[in-house]
Amino acid sequence: MIESTMMHFPLTLTHVLDRAARLFGTSEIVSRLPDKSLHRHTYRDFHARAIALAGALQRLGLKKGDRVATLMWNHYAHLEAYLAVPCAGGVLHTLNLRLHPDDIAYIARHAGDRFLIVDDVLLPLFEKFREQAAFEHVIVVPLSGAAVSAGDDYEKLLAERFPFVPPELEENDPAGMCYTSGTTGRPKGVVYSHRSIVLHSLATAMADYLGLSNRDTVTPVVPMFHVNAWGLPFTALMVGAKLVMPGPHLDAVSLLDLYEAEQVNVTAGVPTLWHGIQQALDREPQRWRLVPGMRMIVGGAACPEALIRGLDRHGVRVIPGWGMTETSPVGLFNFTKREMADDDDASDASYARRAKAGVPLPFFEVRALADGREVPWDGDTMGELEVRGPWVAASYHDEPGSGEQWSADGWFRTGDIATIDAAGYVKITDRIKDLVKSGGEWISSIDLENALAAHPAVQEAAVIAVPHPKWGERPLAVVVAKEGASVTSEALHAHLSSFAAYARPAAYVFVAEIPRTSTGKMMKAKLREAYKDWRWT
Repeated sequence: MIESTMMHFPLTLTHVLDRAARLFGTSEIVSRLPDKSLHRHTYRDFHARAIALAGALQRLGLKKGDRVATLMWNHYAHLEAYLAVPCAGGVLHTLNLRLHPDDIAYIARHAGDRFLIVDDVLLPLFEKFREQAAFEHVIVVPLSGAAVSAGDDYEKLLAERFPFVPPELEENDPAGMCYTSGTTGRPKGVVYSHRSIVLHSLATAMADYLGLSNRDTVTPVVPMFHVNAWGLPFTALMVGAKLVMPGPHLDAVSLLDLYEAEQVNVTAGVPTLWHGIQQALDREPQRWRLVPGMRMIVGGAACPEALIRGLDRHGVRVIPGWGMTETSPVGLFNFTKREMADDDDASDASYARRAKAGVPLPFFEVRALADGREVPWDGDTMGELEVRGPWVAASYHDEPGSGEQWSADGWFRTGDIATIDAAGYVKITDRIKDLVKSGGEWISSIDLENALAAHPAVQEAAVIAVPHPKWGERPLAVVVAKEGASVTSEALHAHLSSFAAYARPAAYVFVAEIPRTSTGKMMKAKLREAYKDWRWT
């Protein structure tokens, strides 16, 4: 019998932390602070401070497996916690600061958080749920420069330089923790291992996916409290890229100013952010000098084709991906395969392909099922997307009875309806709960929304199923017009002439805004509740 002769080398984040200083010590981390000033330091500084934080946490009593919560914006100190906590044996638990205080408290209690690291500018939010949580130690980051009185001063703790004793870590030890958005029921916890984060980082860094390198300048606009900022901080540190953190300033003008000043060439966020960027560029196309070919990664919701076309006009390439809290999160990413390289990039077919969620990353497997059977990869047949892989959750944290989310043979049931074409491109057509079934026919709300968003007077649209006495359900379109623009139901109905008559919305409602979750997803449940008694004429 033959055995492998390879070394046992655990895939832990300790390697990523040490590599950052040893190989990329001069790479820069730039953070925009609440007052819009910029904080700058190097990877070498980052490494020393992360080690100091790890030592301070051990001095405060951190034990292996303890949860350390963060309530922070995207900046240098949050990045330090990203590596210091897991390398000290703890579990980094990022709290979503956009949730209701009661929900934050519930999540912190359910996770069993012992420690909290919080920005001083977020202390008013923390005070709203402090009594409901059970933190033993609170560490305050003095971003505003004011004296710290509500807990331990982060900078003073680091200045003490308490000795750090690296624990024995195995690659399957827990390293991070995030909770789902809780759009249906209470949020659920997903615990990531060192191994899953490392493998996710290696896969996303590949040229055809995020394609990050040491030469890139990367701005994660997606919050660091949302699924580890899609893993970008870990991947960027692994390759030694320059990191530019936006802090709390996420409006289009602030972001564009930052992109220009730091010559950012890779950024990531949800479609609503990029809509704002497009509108700002449309208004003042000569104001900013962006890096030619700048890549804007989009996720969190389906990417409208009109957004891709709109930013193409400004030399910015929008690249969709797909993932969930349960998938660490990136599972799909859109790139142009070899056989499509000579296609007309401005053709309708090319734009339709570029708007798809993408193809699976290596070691990330997909299938779509309908009526218990896998559907063909023909680009037309819809089924529920199921996935599996080494960075896909196999269960939820402390949630007995949640096993229905996994198939009998161990695949994760995403709740997304999708088609997969012969080349492996996945198109998300809807969430199961958002599909419209009218007269026995399935209608994709996402296809209608993307088509409506392509109308020059429409900023965004949501399509929902509303009960109908004859057809069971009919689609209702809830539309937000662009500022200063006006549009009629008749014009929108004509605009959708390429859709079958039964598939077009039966009515249109015009509103000032569409309700969204803390992570930017449309809250269609609220819309369905608001229009459940719609009177059809």
